Amino acid sequence: MVGAGPAGIAAACVAAENRRTVAVVDNSPWLGGQIWRGIQTKTRGGTARHWLDRLQNSDVQIFSSATIFASPSANQLLAETPDGVLEFNWKKLVLATGARELFLPFPGWTLPGVMGPGGLHAMAKSGWPVAEKKVVIAGSGPLLLAVADGLKKEGARVSLVAEQANWSEVMRFGLSLLRHPRKLIQGVGIKSRIIGVPYHFGCWPVRANGSSQVESVTLTDGSRSWTVDCDYLACGFHLVPNLELPRLLGCAVSNGYVSVNEFQLTSVPDVFCAGEPTGIGGVDCALIEGQVAGWVAVEAPDYARKLFGLRADWHRFRASLHQAFALRPELRRLATPNTYVCRCEDVRLEDLSNCKSWRDTKLNTRCGMGSCQGRICGAAAEFLFGWKNDSVRPPLFPVRASSLAGKTDALPEITAEPNISSPT
Repeated sequence: MVGAGPAGIAAACVAAENRRTVAVVDNSPWLGGQIWRGIQTKTRGGTARHWLDRLQNSDVQIFSSATIFASPSANQLLAETPDGVLEFNWKKLVLATGARELFLPFPGWTLPGVMGPGGLHAMAKSGWPVAEKKVVIAGSGPLLLAVADGLKKEGARVSLVAEQANWSEVMRFGLSLLRHPRKLIQGVGIKSRIIGVPYHFGCWPVRANGSSQVESVTLTDGSRSWTVDCDYLACGFHLVPNLELPRLLGCAVSNGYVSVNEFQLTSVPDVFCAGEPTGIGGVDCALIEGQVAGWVAVEAPDYARKLFGLRADWHRFRASLHQAFALRPELRRLATPNTYVCRCEDVRLEDLSNCKSWRDTKLNTRCGMGSCQGRICGAAAEFLFGWKNDSVRPPLFPVRASSLAGKTDALPEITAEPNISSPT
C-alpha cells in the first residue's frame, strides 16, 4: 500500500487480516495521512482511533518517512528513507496517495503569512504559535470550517471565513447531508463551536496586502470590495488528487482522477487505487474504497460486493460535494500580468502569455521545473488555462543524488497464501 491515510489503512487491514504479507509505505513520519494527523498521540475513541489500532494490532509492515520516487521495472518501487533507499517488489499494489490543497495565484499570494488552511492548521497542531493571531480563512470547501474550528481551539482569532461558492449551492449540499446523519452532526457541531465567526458565501480574496509579511486581505463578493486586517491568510481552493505515482505507473486518468472499475482496479493489472485520487470524497468514502480494494486484492470479491451499496451512497455524497464547491470563473481573472504563477522559478502570468501547453510552458519559462515539480503551479495552470500535465518522470520527488545512484535494500515480495476471514 502506498499511502497511510484512511484508504491505505483500510486496505492494509483487510489484506493483513487475511494472512497476506502487507507493507504500508508513506512519506510522513506519522500514520493517518493529513486528515488523521496527530491522532496517534490521543487516547480518544472514534473512527480514526479504531482503524489506527486495528492497523497497529495487525502484522502490517509500516515504512514511515519513506518517499516513493521511482519504478525502475514492472512490479518494483524505490523509496528514499532517512537511512537509504528501499526496494519494494509487489504482486498487488494499492495506491492511496491522497490529495493536496489547490492554490490559485492572486496578487500577494506569495507573501509570508499566506498559506493553505490545512497547512496552517497542521502547523498550529505541531506547536506553531497562532494564539491571539488574527486569521482570515478563504477559498472553498468544507475544510474551511473545520480549520476555523481547529484554529479557534488553538487560540487564534478567526476574523471571518470567505467561501467562494454561492449560498444556494452550499445550502443544497447541506440538505444532502440528511442522508448522512453523522456528517450532518459533525457539521452542526463545528458550526456551533465557531458561532460569532462571520461566514461569507460568494466571497473570495483578490489581493493580499503587506510589505514583508501579510498585513491584510482584500475580499470581494463580486459587487463590492473591502479589506480585513490579518496576521495570517489561510487560503486554499479545495483539493486536487496526487496523481504523480499513478501516472508514472501508467494508470489511466479521466477528468482529473484515476479511472477505476467496480473493484477499484486501475487500467494497470494488479494495481488498485482508492481514496482521493479516484475522486475527492472525504474519509468515509476513502475507507470504503480501501476496503473494497483490500478484499479484491486477497481474491475475495464477494466480500467487496457487500460494500458496493454503501460505496455508491458515498459516491453520491462525493458528487454533491463537487457540485456545491465548483470553482467560479471569476477566480481565473484574479492574477495580474505581474503576479507569480510559479513561485519556485519566479514565473509571472505575463511570461505565460505565448505558451500553448504545459510542455511548452516548461520548455520556455521553467514553470514547473522548481523544487515542487509543478505540484503547485501545475494545478493552477490547469485551472487557469486547461493545460494538462500528462508527462511524469522519475524522480517523483526531490531526492538525494545518492538515492538515484546508490545501492538499494531489497525487501521480500509482498505476497502470501490467502486465508479469507469474514469482514469486521
